[in-house]
Amino acid sequence: MDKKFTYYDRETECMPRKAIEDLQNESLVRQVKYVYDNVVPYRQKMIDAKIRPADIKSTKDLYKLPFNDKRDLRDNYPFGLMAVKRGDLARIHASSGTTGKLTVAGYTKKDLDIWGELMARCLVNAGATGESMIHVAYGYGLFTGGLGVHIGAEKLGAAVVPASSGNTARQIMLIMDLQADLLACTPSYAAYIADEMKRMGISPADIPLRTGVFGAEPWTEGMRQNLERGLGIEAFDIYGLSEIMGPSVSIDCPIHNGLHVWEDHFIAEIVDPKTLEPIEENGKTGELVFTTLTKEGMPLIRYRTKDLCSIDRAPCACGRTHARMGKIVGRSDDMLIIRGINVFPSQIETVLLNIREAAPHYQILVDRVNNLDTLEIQVELSEELFSDTVKGIESVKKKLEKEMTAMLGIAPIIRLAEPRSLPRSEGKAKRVVDKRLFDK
Repeated sequence: MDKKFTYYDRETECMPRKAIEDLQNESLVRQVKYVYDNVVPYRQKMIDAKIRPADIKSTKDLYKLPFNDKRDLRDNYPFGLMAVKRGDLARIHASSGTTGKLTVAGYTKKDLDIWGELMARCLVNAGATGESMIHVAYGYGLFTGGLGVHIGAEKLGAAVVPASSGNTARQIMLIMDLQADLLACTPSYAAYIADEMKRMGISPADIPLRTGVFGAEPWTEGMRQNLERGLGIEAFDIYGLSEIMGPSVSIDCPIHNGLHVWEDHFIAEIVDPKTLEPIEENGKTGELVFTTLTKEGMPLIRYRTKDLCSIDRAPCACGRTHARMGKIVGRSDDMLIIRGINVFPSQIETVLLNIREAAPHYQILVDRVNNLDTLEIQVELSEELFSDTVKGIESVKKKLEKEMTAMLGIAPIIRLAEPRSLPRSEGKAKRVVDKRLFDK
């Protein structure tokens, strides 16, 4: 069946690559001068690096500019990286930090208008229209998820159900009663909703949802297939972060071969996470780095996201010309090193979702026993298998051990859990508990 491609702003979304590059060159020159003139800490970084705005003439000079990361936001908390006066800010968002202080991001009215436009692009890309009923089960508040989708839906002219997260039975009731056709939440919460529907005897055919827009945490292609079966929808992966612009930075299209980055507003780079040298090769994995081109409130130059993925600038079959991010495969700062082996939670999820006897709910426990690192993976059995024979359950355990060892290069301890016994998340799922951290 041929795919149907819809656009919110076809002229921009399908502009020629040369036009995108020309626009980025012009915008980068302007933005670097704006940041130099208005953001004191970054101006000092440029001075220390012996760089002046006049040295930046195009994106080919981007490599000359210093990086930013979360440490800069913490060191200049709360307003030190803002380029406008506090009275010119229209909204503050924040994400949790590791030192007790939040990572704060400021938005002007213009920033919010652009955010709404980009989110509307994303929603149309996922099949939404002005007639849609969009059920938003992301958290509202300082987290950008709920309000980010909300302003895009309003910009599109769709109706919004601002359900936030929690009270899952009521969420399902609202989806059915209000005839929502698009669900927006984290993929782990979408999986929880699918589980609750099944427990309540509600099949995917009983609900009106046609599509889902899921983000805020990495998820695999296997999870996409699981959600599409469990909810009877087409699932789209959306990406954003509060420091750059919440959800709306990129989204995959109906081809599902990468997330289109809106390059008229952001420059995406891939760098080696160790050397920080740019990786120019299409499709090679490294750390994702963003430069905002139109942000007023808190513009960021070469912001290190710590997310690991690839970039492909080849044309897409959907007609869009903006570069595509590969799925996030992990984070450079949450990679687990077990006895010298690099382990990512996404690898574990990939194995689980290929084994039908296992449910898509798991927890990873890392510990150190007698100076030796241990990796334990707790996996819920499917309800169908839980009532099976002991011999059948043991067979699944051996299968998991074999597949995990082949994927990870290290033999984990597999603990099988009964259905619905592991913690569920109504927001971002916490998959990893590293007990080694508590020993420090």
